[in-house]
Amino acid sequence: MREINRDIVAAILVSKDNKILQVKKNSKRGGVYIDCWHVPGGGIEEGEELVGALKREILEETGIDIGPYKIELFDDKGTGKSEKTLKSGEKVMCNMRFGVYKVSISDKMASEIKVRLNGDELEVYSWTAIEELKKEELAPPSVELFTRKGWIK
Repeated sequence: MREINRDIVAAILVSKDNKILQVKKNSKRGGVYIDCWHVPGGGIEEGEELVGALKREILEETGIDIGPYKIELFDDKGTGKSEKTLKSGEKVMCNMRFGVYKVSISDKMASEIKVRLNGDELEVYSWTAIEELKKEELAPPSVELFTRKGWIK
């Protein structure tokens, strides 16, 4: 199986009531970790800056414009490896490096934030309290990240 390398940016969107947005991939479209909750994000396009890629990916996937909010690097130590089905139908092993940013949406409760999922990529979302993360079926990189940050044990 062919291997590819991808740099991924992701956002931990934190609402005023301290909940984070989690999403699940559209199971018919393939991708990685399709049965798990993960934070939204995606691949960096050639020549794209990290924060620019993050803003584009979050807007494309969730309909949320994070431009007006504080964006800070949360973690850049995460990696992952998963089989992925490309749009061409080819199955590849995808080696990923994650740059995760925290975006504080400090002026809105989770219930006030309008989420408009890109149905091609994502099919469901949930706002989850940090203390509830340990009860969720999280993508392996999310488990590693949240454990490293002390959010789950």
